[in-house]
Amino acid sequence: MKDSKGLILVYTGNGKGKTTAALGTALRCLGYGCKVCMIQFIKGDWHYGELDAVKRLAPDFEIHRMGKGFYHIMGDKVPEKEHREAAERALAFAREKMLSGAYRLIILDEILVSVQVNLIPEKQLLDFIQDKPDTIDLILTGRGAGDAVIQIADLVTEMKEIKHPFQKGIPGKKGIDF
Repeated sequence: MKDSKGLILVYTGNGKGKTTAALGTALRCLGYGCKVCMIQFIKGDWHYGELDAVKRLAPDFEIHRMGKGFYHIMGDKVPEKEHREAAERALAFAREKMLSGAYRLIILDEILVSVQVNLIPEKQLLDFIQDKPDTIDLILTGRGAGDAVIQIADLVTEMKEIKHPFQKGIPGKKGIDF
């Protein structure tokens, strides 16, 4: 697909659906015969349904879970230094994938959270975006997109939580939440 300059898409906000929106865009891209690589920055070793789904789409779709798990929430006991090192390795790995020329779409899942909680300096993310080849589309997901990222992006969608089953004490549901 050589139709235009690659875009920068941002899915942010406190509502659900950021990773899901990125996966939907990935499916669309795959439908046109393009390769996709998703690098997950925060999600650790929890099992998510999308991991099994992507195996069915291999080798055209890859997911690389590189985070150490949710940072400072949900019982996190991993030292901050390990979270920071994992985030830095993930960004370096993402750069290699982006510059390899093998993919049309690169997804940095939860990168915005990594920046928001200072695991990765915003300048490093902005440098990464600056180095994006014109042939690559880039998706950034996570809560708390900063003004500089919003300014440089071509599309920004904010997911706003209006109602959530957790508010009624309903736990996450397999196939819907994970």
